[in-house]
Amino acid sequence: MIDLHMHSHYSDDGECSPKNLVNQCRMNNILAMSVTDHNCVRGCAQAQEIAAQNGILFLSGIEIDCSFQGVNLHMLGYGIDYRSAVFSSIETDIQKQEILASEERLEKTNMLGFHITRQELEKAAEGKYCKSIWTGEMFAEILLAKPEYAEHPFLAPYRAGGSRSDNPYVNFYWDFYAQGKTCHARLSYPSAKKIIEIIHETGGLAVLAHPGINLRGKEALFDSVTTLGIDGIEAFSSYHCAAQAEYYAKKAFENNLFITCGSDYHGKIKPSIRIGQHGCMIPDAELLRPFRRLL
Repeated sequence: MIDLHMHSHYSDDGECSPKNLVNQCRMNNILAMSVTDHNCVRGCAQAQEIAAQNGILFLSGIEIDCSFQGVNLHMLGYGIDYRSAVFSSIETDIQKQEILASEERLEKTNMLGFHITRQELEKAAEGKYCKSIWTGEMFAEILLAKPEYAEHPFLAPYRAGGSRSDNPYVNFYWDFYAQGKTCHARLSYPSAKKIIEIIHETGGLAVLAHPGINLRGKEALFDSVTTLGIDGIEAFSSYHCAAQAEYYAKKAFENNLFITCGSDYHGKIKPSIRIGQHGCMIPDAELLRPFRRLL
């Protein structure tokens, strides 16, 4: 089994250390892995070293926020030279924007009738790589723990037995803080074309992450995205149902693109997702073929 999409604590919404991710991969019999932190490559070196010690094939990776025709996308870069200065530049730029956006998220959340303080958010961010970035998942964690909001109708779907309770924190993010939602704070991301070029220039392959979630309701854009120079599609993801996985696998075949699979494991913000959970039944050897020169 392989899993090419997981996040360490270098992602603003990740929980585990790179070492812990490798250990989890070992315990789950993962043959090949990649740590793909949001706009950050800081976990690659440690994960690569420990993976080698455990006999696990490691593919350097990153997941970069980018945009195409006004739609925010996630682009996975595999086999990149993570030591390139360009990735530090991407991290610094987006991190600065995220800190400002966090203040906007706080203001918009409280405008919904809630009351969250900076002190509560700073406590929730303890142990995070950047304590000044407050994600939608952090807001969910705080609100769901407040006894005064035990009966609040906005939160009912995310509590036990609710329609969004399988992964309550990340579902709350998608419902309130994602692009187009009530508490969304706009960031200026690089164009998808530019990010694909950077991935290629640093020796990597560009893969469109979980299109079923980012292109939901905008599926007509998919064919245009494939003309930007992507190499593959993450057809198998914890975000995709079987029908979506089949659809995007077929699209990959039609566009001469390879297929990847990833759990998008984060830790506690997705309690129902485990490493290796992506539903892909394609043989490992076939999935790894595009990456042989990079491993």
